[in-house]
Amino acid sequence: MGGSCSSTAANGAPSSQAHNNTAEANRPSNGINVLHPHSNPTPHKPPPPSSSSATIGRVLGRPMEDVRSSYVFGRELGRGQFGVTYLVTHKTTREQFACKSIATRKLVNRDDIEDIRREVQIMHHLTGHRNIVELKAAYEDRHSVNLIMELCAGGELFDRIIAKGHYSERAAANLCRQIVTVVHNCHSMGVMHRDLKPENFLFLSKDENSPLKATDFGLSVFFKPGDVFKDLVGSAYYVAPEVLRRSYGPEADIWSAGIILYILLSGVPPFWAGKPPSLLCLYFSFRHL
Repeated sequence: MGGSCSSTAANGAPSSQAHNNTAEANRPSNGINVLHPHSNPTPHKPPPPSSSSATIGRVLGRPMEDVRSSYVFGRELGRGQFGVTYLVTHKTTREQFACKSIATRKLVNRDDIEDIRREVQIMHHLTGHRNIVELKAAYEDRHSVNLIMELCAGGELFDRIIAKGHYSERAAANLCRQIVTVVHNCHSMGVMHRDLKPENFLFLSKDENSPLKATDFGLSVFFKPGDVFKDLVGSAYYVAPEVLRRSYGPEADIWSAGIILYILLSGVPPFWAGKPPSLLCLYFSFRHL
């Protein structure tokens, strides 16, 4: 019709001017393109479920994850009150680690759960020191909490003392220097170990001059200067008198380090009463004379 203004070119295709006009008409003032009412866009796929929908572990407070999806479990390395330590191998890198596996059924009250949480927090807090076993990762599933740690293949300091009988002054000084370095680092970072003993120091390798590394922070706590603790914790032959009096601070770790030094040099503990319970009874007997 003569009165109409056609936007179609001679070949019947819409002109670029018409296309631009249509696009401008469908573009709001904020510059975002709006789909034409008659367009047929591809329907959006729903987003994948987020990690927040996963089951949250009651101990670590994070989504549960199966440690066996990443690691192959091998032989048992040790056993404690709450868990078992295994040799594990990473499926991709084939690197070996130690895995402390703690059965959640043994965590019967809130204090037990808080102890595990605190142990994980403290190990993360202390990560990076050459004389402290490094925590690599922590997993929780429906049955256990699994702590993946640096593998110390050289065994316990306790076993080497048994094998040697005792150390020379020079060798004992080298080991004691590493132990005191651990104590200093822990205290400077606001951590009290509370269970220093030869069983809780591991050699990185079987080499005679292997670095010594502290482990087992299950009884450790954070502290601030001036804090006084009353918990009766530790191991009988290494526990400080202040701990038995239920009024102590980080100086209790210094006492334990001194006991270890004595044993390194002599091969026997400084206080002997046959059995650990007898040792504690002996202490209380002297105290009440």
